[in-house]
Amino acid sequence: MAEEGLLSQLKRFVVGKPIPSHLAHHERLSKVTGLAVLSSDALSSVAYATEEILRVLIIGGVAAMWFATPISIMIAALLATVAFSYRQTIYAYPSGGGAYIVAKENIGSWAGLTAAAALLIDYTLTVAVSIAAGVAALTSAFPELHDHRVGVAIAFIALLMVGNLRGIRESGNIFSVPTYFFIAMILGLIGVGLWRSVTGMIVPVEPTEPLYVPEAAGAFTTFVLLRAFANGCTAMTGVEAVADGVPAFRKPEAKNAATTLIVMAVVAITMFVGITLLAHAYQIIPSERETVVSQLARGIYGGRGLPYYLVQAATMLILVLAANTAYADFPRLASIVARDKYLPRQFMNQGDRLAFSNGIVSLSVFAALLIVVFAGDTHALIPLYMIGVFISFTLSQTGMVLRAKRSGERGWLAHSAISLIGAVLTGTVLVIVAVTKVTEGAWIILLLIPCLVFVFIQTKNHYDHVASQLSLAGMTRQTRRKNTVLVPISGIQRAVIEALEYASSLSDDVRAIYVDVDPQGTDQLRRQWETWGRGIQLVVLDSPYRSLMEPLLEYIEQVDAEAPDDYVTIVLPEFVPARWWHHLLHNQRALLIKAALLFKPNTVVTSVPFHLSR
Repeated sequence: MAEEGLLSQLKRFVVGKPIPSHLAHHERLSKVTGLAVLSSDALSSVAYATEEILRVLIIGGVAAMWFATPISIMIAALLATVAFSYRQTIYAYPSGGGAYIVAKENIGSWAGLTAAAALLIDYTLTVAVSIAAGVAALTSAFPELHDHRVGVAIAFIALLMVGNLRGIRESGNIFSVPTYFFIAMILGLIGVGLWRSVTGMIVPVEPTEPLYVPEAAGAFTTFVLLRAFANGCTAMTGVEAVADGVPAFRKPEAKNAATTLIVMAVVAITMFVGITLLAHAYQIIPSERETVVSQLARGIYGGRGLPYYLVQAATMLILVLAANTAYADFPRLASIVARDKYLPRQFMNQGDRLAFSNGIVSLSVFAALLIVVFAGDTHALIPLYMIGVFISFTLSQTGMVLRAKRSGERGWLAHSAISLIGAVLTGTVLVIVAVTKVTEGAWIILLLIPCLVFVFIQTKNHYDHVASQLSLAGMTRQTRRKNTVLVPISGIQRAVIEALEYASSLSDDVRAIYVDVDPQGTDQLRRQWETWGRGIQLVVLDSPYRSLMEPLLEYIEQVDAEAPDDYVTIVLPEFVPARWWHHLLHNQRALLIKAALLFKPNTVVTSVPFHLSR
């Protein structure tokens, strides 16, 4: 076996050894790892959803903060409805694809592409928001890191990218412990907080730096309540991830995915409502530099002791790893869209570790750009976050209503009713989110989604155009075409001789092409040609301005014009240096010729390498 190069060895160290295709089933997720990989986004949303509600309600003063409780209950009911609707989607579409497949098959291609665009954008924002929120949890515990949050966030993205490039099962094993650690710490926090509430041991928390609300913020109106509700709906992000990634589960895929979805919904609702109730009980006020969860942990555990730091550590880890939900679903959805020719085919390729590597790398790059552009600010990113989520929710559930009605299967009316309720509720929330968030930056997403749909359509048109030209339909058998072989040479040496021998095996019409820029050198070449030319025609081209490329390209055009239906093959003698830096000592004329002829029809360019020893 050939020795691996330095880059290959580095790749093996970072990514791991290749996994053969026949072991793909071993890389699938169990319910335990599936909850960690595909539910971390939805579960982690509880770490900032309550805070986003309170940051709006504070406009009405401390007295208005109690509205967070009924708002959280309404959101919990909506989350439960959507979860049950997606459970039906899992059984109806066990091949995955979620909202894209459901909308495309039941509403139409445009609806499917809109859902796909919304989801791909949403997954990218999931990474950016989750990482930014995780870094916020870290800087709440260690304020001295606040000014370095962009660099820390990008480092976390790089870590996630490498973890996912190592494969689904390995990433699941890596990320399971933090997910369950977070669930345990938050449920423990809620349990201790409720116990203190029942025993009358609650002491209101003093914020370190209360959120500044300008006097010109406006009156506390119904619109403010709608904004708070829209902000709180961040708790619903990630609900669709399990339905999108059904094929990633072990057999029976649909049953395991459905179970994971229900467990995720129950845990998420419990944690979200629990945190909101405790925030009201402890009179939490949003802070500029400390998260609500941090304040709660400080108040419930009586300061910044070990339990407090464990909660902050768990929150930071789950928020960072919540991005892993997007890493599980973005590449898979991109591969499905690419299979339908709406994205470049490279997204269909699985890497050495059976992961969709191109999707993973693309997601990392786009998320890192968002972190840099928005300076790692969670609150600046969140307004962009939910538009795509609720577009996909609404389209998916509308599609399920139409599917249930059309199928006429047993119980279709009940299934249709659940999806219809979900579609109406999420559609209503979509309108609320769009109206309340448009001035905060949501217009960017409303513009990006149709732009991405346009890219999908143009990509599909390109592939269809290529397929139509490559099709054998209507093609007749052609007469055998002749081949004129041209070998550009700069003199007589071993690489040239080997190239001439190869050229002679291709055609009877072989011509060596030499550009005359030095009369003495040309005379010497003619004398050597009598010995080494092997009967091949030597064509000497004049070059009064000492250009090598222009006379050669003009001659190729002339040969092509003489027989436009025949082939012209350019054989380039190339010697390959033994060390990479030796390339710097030689001209790259062969590369220039290849580049100049790349788009010329009926012209074939090939190289005959001559390998130099060390």
